[in-house]
Amino acid sequence: MRPKIYLFGDSITEESFRDGGWGASLANLFSRTVDVVLRGYSGYNSRWALKVLDRVFPAAESGGSDGASPPPLAVTVFFGANDACLPDRYAAFQHVPVDEYQQNLHSIVSSLKKRWPKTLILLITPPPIDEDERLRKYSGCRHPYAENPSGLPERTNEAAGAFAKACVETAGECGIPVVDLWTRMQQYPDWRKAYLRDGLHLTQDGNKVVFEEVVKKLNVGGLSLEKLTVDLPLLADIDQGDPLKAFQW
Repeated sequence: MRPKIYLFGDSITEESFRDGGWGASLANLFSRTVDVVLRGYSGYNSRWALKVLDRVFPAAESGGSDGASPPPLAVTVFFGANDACLPDRYAAFQHVPVDEYQQNLHSIVSSLKKRWPKTLILLITPPPIDEDERLRKYSGCRHPYAENPSGLPERTNEAAGAFAKACVETAGECGIPVVDLWTRMQQYPDWRKAYLRDGLHLTQDGNKVVFEEVVKKLNVGGLSLEKLTVDLPLLADIDQGDPLKAFQW
């Protein structure tokens, strides 16, 4: 049975298997070695993620010697973009205070570590926010989930930065790796247009940044492609004169 890498997060994870998405790129990179399993939930914050954790990762998948599925090699945990919605704006129902967000991440990581002690847990911070683009997209019109009578963006880059900082701090406290996407993306001068398609969600170039940063952290954690076992014989390893010999287990 192939090992797994789970991607657990909000819409930026849910969309990651789209054309050019960071999840799809991971699945392509690890083809024939690892199953990349998508567990993305659009609109979810860390509070809701913690609430559904046991449904997303049922006890039957805890792994062990009882014949259950083996533990995954890695789990990415990518929440915070919705937690960072401002509490006095139209998406306030998604807001989570930053101190609770940090505690929720601790609880999620702790639960995953207890379930799978040897699994690599990787946190990813929320991305930066282009407030002007959020305004252009929803000012004067109905947001898919709420009215926006104030004409103000539901998120700010400053708020997203506070949650990114909390995510980085949590990773340090838990002794696990983190991708600081908020800082990494803003190192590029034209990050707003290059990496964000609506002020929040990622363009293909933005997805590429996530993919590259996640791969770096996986490699540092010992999950490089070169160290993984290919599933079933490669074509190059099959004897043309006796093809079935390769399938004698």
